[in-house]
Amino acid sequence: MKYSFFSLILILVSFFNLTAQVDIISADEFVKLTKANPAIVVVDANKADNFKANHIKGAININHNDLYQKGDIEGLILSPEELAAIFGAAGISETTPVVVYDDGTQKYSSRIYWILKYIGAQDVKVLHKDLEAWKKVRLPLTAQVTPLKPVTFTPTVDATIFATTEEVKSKLESPEVVIVDNRTADEYNGVSKSEGHLPGAVNLNFEDLLTANGAFKPAEEMKALVEAKGLTPDKELIFYCRTSVRATVAYTAFKNILGYPRIKVYDGAYLEWVATNPVVQ
Repeated sequence: MKYSFFSLILILVSFFNLTAQVDIISADEFVKLTKANPAIVVVDANKADNFKANHIKGAININHNDLYQKGDIEGLILSPEELAAIFGAAGISETTPVVVYDDGTQKYSSRIYWILKYIGAQDVKVLHKDLEAWKKVRLPLTAQVTPLKPVTFTPTVDATIFATTEEVKSKLESPEVVIVDNRTADEYNGVSKSEGHLPGAVNLNFEDLLTANGAFKPAEEMKALVEAKGLTPDKELIFYCRTSVRATVAYTAFKNILGYPRIKVYDGAYLEWVATNPVVQ
């Protein structure tokens, strides 16, 4: 039987959807995982003050703002070696099973999830902060801080999920690539907090991928939404926002809910792009 190139792509995508590891877990699954594996490290990705006030018992605090370079362009992540040193000092190695959560917006947990995957963490999962769901399974909360023993994190960079400015520029005209802006429509159109968007970019506000309480929407609902915007699994998608925090929510959703095989985050994002390149409204 003969297949067209497009048919082969769809077959491969279908296989990927069936075999992809789903890293988004429920509160009930979290309880089962932690009971089965006491070695799991729970990461609270909130700000330090919020963490000190209340967090899952045994969790450590890592805030995404501590993982960035100092300089004129906000939000560029540190080198893999520097990131590995930070996670290692907190008690996380590349083989440590990790569950990360935030304030319920998915932004900070997704950012740390993507960063960990980028530097080679092998087992990272995202838990949505839904207090009603947490109460049902009786997740223990505390203000007590329990630091972990430092370990060595040996990074192995996954360059397939990271896009540079040069790569984005080279793919702006490619029919096989879609640049996806995950900011609000006003930011995308240059009405608020920006001058516009990258040439040819499609706007998909990250919040449209979430329910009213911040959970990821079901696969079928999400699929209809993104395909209506031309974001199909045969394309390579490159996500960005202002600093690519929100873009990692889209990455997490497309990887785990939709199972898209070719997705990246442009870490430099709008702020790096606009420093040297034009935008459109």
